Amino acid sequence: MEKISQSVREPLHRVDSRLKVTGAAKYSAEYPLPGLVYAVLVTSTIAKGSIKSIDSKAAGNAPGVLAVISHVNAIRPPGYPADNEHPTEPSTRGQPLRVFYNNKVYFNGQPIAVVVADTFERATYAASLLKISYSKEEHRTDFHAHRDKAVLPESAKRNPRSGLADYDRGEVDGYKKAAVKLEAEYEHPAEMHNPMELQAITVHWEAHNKLTLYDKVQGTQPTQQNFAREWKLPVENVKVIAPFVGGAFGNGLHNWPHETAAIIASKMVNRPVKLMLTREQMFFMVGYRPRTWQKIGIGASADGKIVGISHSSIGQTSSYEQFTESTLQQSKMMYTAPNVSTRYRILPLDLSTPIWMRGPGEATGAFALESAMDELAYLLKMDPLTFRLANYTDSDPEKKLPWSTKFLKECFEMGSKAIGWEKRKLEPGMLSDGHWQIGYGMGVGTFGANRGGAKVRGKLYANGSLVLQSAVTDIGPGTGTAMTQVAVDHIGISAKSITFQLGNSEFPQAGNQGGSSTVNSVGSAVIAACMALKTDLLALADKHIPEFKGKSLEQVVFEKDSIRLKDKDVSMSLSELMKKSGTADLDVIEEAKPGEERKAYSMYSYSVHFAEVHVHSITGRVKVKKVVTCADAGVILNKKTAGNQMIGGVTGGIGMALQEDAVMDHRFGRYITKDLADYHVPVHADVPDIEVFFADKPDYIVDPMGTKGIGEIAIIGVAPAITNAIFNATGKRIRELPVTPDKLNITRT
Repeated sequence: MEKISQSVREPLHRVDSRLKVTGAAKYSAEYPLPGLVYAVLVTSTIAKGSIKSIDSKAAGNAPGVLAVISHVNAIRPPGYPADNEHPTEPSTRGQPLRVFYNNKVYFNGQPIAVVVADTFERATYAASLLKISYSKEEHRTDFHAHRDKAVLPESAKRNPRSGLADYDRGEVDGYKKAAVKLEAEYEHPAEMHNPMELQAITVHWEAHNKLTLYDKVQGTQPTQQNFAREWKLPVENVKVIAPFVGGAFGNGLHNWPHETAAIIASKMVNRPVKLMLTREQMFFMVGYRPRTWQKIGIGASADGKIVGISHSSIGQTSSYEQFTESTLQQSKMMYTAPNVSTRYRILPLDLSTPIWMRGPGEATGAFALESAMDELAYLLKMDPLTFRLANYTDSDPEKKLPWSTKFLKECFEMGSKAIGWEKRKLEPGMLSDGHWQIGYGMGVGTFGANRGGAKVRGKLYANGSLVLQSAVTDIGPGTGTAMTQVAVDHIGISAKSITFQLGNSEFPQAGNQGGSSTVNSVGSAVIAACMALKTDLLALADKHIPEFKGKSLEQVVFEKDSIRLKDKDVSMSLSELMKKSGTADLDVIEEAKPGEERKAYSMYSYSVHFAEVHVHSITGRVKVKKVVTCADAGVILNKKTAGNQMIGGVTGGIGMALQEDAVMDHRFGRYITKDLADYHVPVHADVPDIEVFFADKPDYIVDPMGTKGIGEIAIIGVAPAITNAIFNATGKRIRELPVTPDKLNITRT
C-alpha cells in the first residue's frame, strides 16, 4: 500500500478560485440553451386535504405562457406506479412525493402546479393568477402535541440489527444504580438548508428518450440513476451536469419534486426549461434537519466512572416517507459505559420530508450527549475534560473492535491549551468583565470514516499535462484542489499542469459528496490512476531510455514533471519521454475500493471544540468570543481548505446554538420563518476568531492516503460546547435550542 508523503500537505490555492471570482464558473441555472423557457411553481396553502379545482384560465391566457401544468393535465413519468394513492400504510416506508400525481395535499408548500412562460417575469405573474380551491382535512404539525404517536422505523422492524433498532449493552437503564446520576430532556428545532445558491435545475430533452439535466445535486450519478428509473430510460441516456455547486449541507443528497416538475414541463412544452426555487420555497421543498426531542439518563460512580447511559430520541418525518438518521450513534461508542441503551423513534407529521444536514443525526445527538456529560461532571464536581478522559475508550465498546486510529487525546491537549482551559472555574458565574459573565465549555464529536468505491480516469498528454476525471461533485470543500494535490504527490507533475474535471455523470464512477467520504473514496482512485500511469511511463522509459532498462517502480522517482533514477543522476521530462516514444497520450481508468480490513477495525474521525462565551448580565446577549477546534481526521491534505471546513462547521454550530429556529404557525401548518430576515444564520459579526488544529496523523487502514473524513466532525459537538460555556458563565442550563435571551431569563435591575 503506497503511503502519502509529507510534500502533499503543503497548502495549495484552490484550483477553481479564478473561475469562481471572475464569474466564469457556471451553476445549474446559468446555461443559456437555445429556446430556453422558464418555469415557476405554485404551492399549496393548506397542510392536508385535497384539491377540489384549479382555475387556470387567466394564467393560461396571460402573455407568453406556454403551459399551466398540474395533476389535471400532467404527463405521468412511466416509473410512477399505476395506483392512485400514496403508500402511507405502516407496512411500507412510503416513498418520495410524486409531483402532480393526484389531488392529494400532504404539506403546506407542496408544489401543485407549474407555469411555463417565455420569461421568468411572465411565468411569475401568470402563477399568481391561478385560483385553487381545497377540501381541507385536520392536519397534524405540532410535534409536542403528537409526540406520543412516534413509531419505530420500518427499517428497524425489518432488521433488528439495524443501527436504528433498539440497542442494549449490559443492563437496561443501568445508570439508575449509579452513585451520581442525571435525567434530562433536550430539544433541537428544525433547521433549514440555506446555501447561497438556491436549488435550481435546467432540463433539456435532447430527444424523446435522451435527457440532460444541469442540476444542483451532490451526486451526478445517483441523480442520473434515479431519473433513469423514474422515466424508464437507459442510464446512459440520462446525463447530469453539476461542475459547480453553490453550497449544500445535505439537501442535494435527495432528488426533490421540483426536479421532476421541471422534467415534466420540458417534456410537455418540448423546450429546455429552467426552474429555480425561491428562498421561501427552500424552506418547504428540499428537506431540513428534523425537530428532535431527546432524553438522556446518565450516571457515574463517585470517582467519575460512567456506569450507564440511556438515550432516547424522537425525530419528525413526513406522513408519506420515513426519514431516519443516526442520532444515537455517539452514545453507543464514545465513552466507556458498561450499560448503554438507546431507543430511536420517528414521528410522522403533515410536513415535507426532512433530509440529512451537516453532521446528520450525530450533530443533533451530540447536543444531548455532550450537554449531559457536562451536567454530570458538574454534579461530580469534576472538570468536564477530566471527566471525559476518565471515560476515554481505547477500543470500540459497541462493535468490540480496535479503532483504526484514534488521537482524540492529542486533540484534547492542543485545544485546551489554546483556549486557556486552565482559566475555567468549576463553579459557574465566577469570571466576569464588567457586565459580561465569562464561561468556558467543550463538546466532542465523532463521525464514521467512510469510504466507498470510485473510479478515476487519468489522461496524460504528450506535452506532459494531466487531466483527471471523476463524476464526483464539489459542494464547497475544494475537492478539485485536494485531488490535484494527491496527484502531485503520486505522479510528481506540477499542480499547474494538472486539471481535475468533475461534476459530469459521464465521467468515471463516484457516489454522492456527503458523509465525509469523498477524499477517502475518490482520492484513492486518483492514486490508482497515477500508479497505472507511472507503470505505463516506466514501460516507455524501459523501451526508449537505455539507463531505465529493467528498472522497477521502486528504483525510479517521479518528480518535477520528470522521471529519474534513484541511484543515478539520470532523468527525463515526461513530455520529452512521450515525444521520444512517439506516444500521443496515455489513458487509464482505474478503480479503488475498500477491502476486507474494514471488518477488523472500527473507523471514525473525531473532533473536540472549546468555546469561550460572554453573556451580558443585563440584556442576556450571548457573544461567542473564541472557539478552538481540533480534529483527528488522519493526514490533512491541505490545511488551508481543511481549515476552511472546520471554520464553516463552527459557524454552523454557532447557528445551531444561538440562532437557527424554524418557527411554524400550527393553525396553517406553515413555517413563518421563510427568509433570511426571519430565519437567522450567523453573519461575520456573530463569528469570533476560530483557531483550528489537526492531529494530522495518518490512518492507513481507512485508505492509502491516511486520510479520514472532516466535513461532519467540523460541526458535531460545537453547539453543546457553546451551551456548556453559557452554563459556566451564568449557572443557567438551557436544554432547548437555540439559546436566546428570553430563555436565559436574566434578572434585570
